[in-house]
Amino acid sequence: MKVFIIVPAYNAAKKIVTVFERIPDAIWEKSPVFIIVNDGSTDNTHEKIKEIRARWHRVSVIDKQKNEGYARAQKDGFSKALAEGADIAVLLHSDCQYAPEMLPELLKPLEEGSCDVVQGSRMMDRKAALKGGMPLYKFISNVGLSTLENWVYGLNFAEYHSGYMLYSRKALETIPFMKFSNTFHFDGEMLFVGAKKGLRVREIPIPTQYADEVSYVKPIQYGFHVLGIMVKYLLGKYEI
Repeated sequence: MKVFIIVPAYNAAKKIVTVFERIPDAIWEKSPVFIIVNDGSTDNTHEKIKEIRARWHRVSVIDKQKNEGYARAQKDGFSKALAEGADIAVLLHSDCQYAPEMLPELLKPLEEGSCDVVQGSRMMDRKAALKGGMPLYKFISNVGLSTLENWVYGLNFAEYHSGYMLYSRKALETIPFMKFSNTFHFDGEMLFVGAKKGLRVREIPIPTQYADEVSYVKPIQYGFHVLGIMVKYLLGKYEI
């Protein structure tokens, strides 16, 4: 199966090489194709990408001249992966917040054909999320918003706010992701629309890791985006 790994990168010079170094041998043995989306970085991310391409093969780059945001980076990466024949597309962040070591376990259900979407969830064990350093305000907002989203969508996910997402080709061809918002809650849209369209979704627990990464998410704005997406759903704005 052709596995494509999409890596959005915005001012990611500090951690992006480490992300590649932490990818397990079991993944390299699959000869994955990497698509790094350099989203208008203003630090030396470009130089780090050159280093990555010199050390590892099958790495292509979408180099944006200006920052277009997290969702646009995913849309462009997924579109390129589909055009190049991907069977599975993986979203891997460039700041080490989501452990690359989990990739073999997260990929397995998709490779076996037992599901269409995999979410690496930090909130299946809420105590572990706090022990992993998730700030209390993020923990409370995650639980509160996810509870409300479950009620609105009629689903039962531990969270809607993880960025560790994996998709089968069927999922990306079923979910009209190009029509979704360009907010940081794009992953949540992918999750609930996929589930409402009847795709098989699997949640797999992942470790929570908060260190010195820089977050570009504005919490209050993010919360309003989540609420706005729920309102759009209730108004029938999604193709379900």
